[in-house]
Amino acid sequence: MAKKTLNIVESAYRAVMEEQDDTVLWLLAAMQAAGAEHTVVLRGNAVNYAVAEQGAPGLTIGQWKQTQAPRMNRDVLDLIENRKIAVYVVDEDLAERGIDHRELVTGMKFVSRKELPKLIAEHQLVSHW
Repeated sequence: MAKKTLNIVESAYRAVMEEQDDTVLWLLAAMQAAGAEHTVVLRGNAVNYAVAEQGAPGLTIGQWKQTQAPRMNRDVLDLIENRKIAVYVVDEDLAERGIDHRELVTGMKFVSRKELPKLIAEHQLVSHW
């Protein structure tokens, strides 16, 4: 039986222009498909991943063009809707960035910093990214 793992994602936008997705979210989707049991908490700048109407225009450096910009909100929705992974955001981190709950993709769960230790205790393993 797979151990319940809580993945706290705080370091945002790591390698997203090269890979068009967050490497941690991609890895969790792959592991869930292989039978692992994961929960995700977005905190710090990673709460921006859950904003529904975001976009990143293509990036051009010299002659090179990135034509497939990352769509982090799509990746979060994939975790929730297709992979059946619970995804939480830390309320205080949303507030610090001026993000309202109504701006987020559907299916998000909310946790306060005060409630976070309880969520951690419900899991056998914790990874902080």
